[in-house]
Amino acid sequence: MTAAEFVAALAEENQALLRRLEPEATLRPEVEGDLSVINMLKVALRNEVEATEIAARWLTTTDDVHVKMAFARQAGDEARHYRLIAERLRELGFEAGAFDPLAKGYGPLFQYLDALGTTVERVAAGQFTREAIAVVKNRQFIEFCERAGDTATATLYREVIEPDERFHHELGRSLLLRFATTPEAQQAARQAAARTLALAEELQAAALKTAGIHHAPGC
Repeated sequence: MTAAEFVAALAEENQALLRRLEPEATLRPEVEGDLSVINMLKVALRNEVEATEIAARWLTTTDDVHVKMAFARQAGDEARHYRLIAERLRELGFEAGAFDPLAKGYGPLFQYLDALGTTVERVAAGQFTREAIAVVKNRQFIEFCERAGDTATATLYREVIEPDERFHHELGRSLLLRFATTPEAQQAARQAAARTLALAEELQAAALKTAGIHHAPGC
């Protein structure tokens, strides 16, 4: 199939799996937890620093200038999100400067993404799929903040962070159209996207069982 046909098909496949991360499923926690905006934003800090670093690592290991610039744009955006979230936490009374979001090490999704060696796999997993997950999780978090009466955090995500994530997803789409042009490249992209979604679902289930967290913001 053509690259355009493949990208359209992959988007449909992703959306079918993303429904498992939709509010109807995740807003029925099996374990009660302290679901405060502060605790959700602490999770977001880890997500943002991991997203910044993986884009930066990929930036230095590709020779394609256009791909470099796409990863550079994403790394810069994710780093800005980290600063904005840290500022919001300070406004809420939590000193983010003394908090190490990577104190427990990198997560399984980061480790998987870091091991990907080809551009088509990286784009399919990171920008095209992970950022689509982020849009779903951020929408859930915005709704959570609004119910909690925190309009400032909801506005930050709605007006700044989520538009950036949608842009990253579209960057991924444009790069896939360029790189997913052979059956082999398309298969690699499909496998990378599927594994990313599977890991996201596993991590969501683990967060639910261990901390009662079921709709932390993505990145």
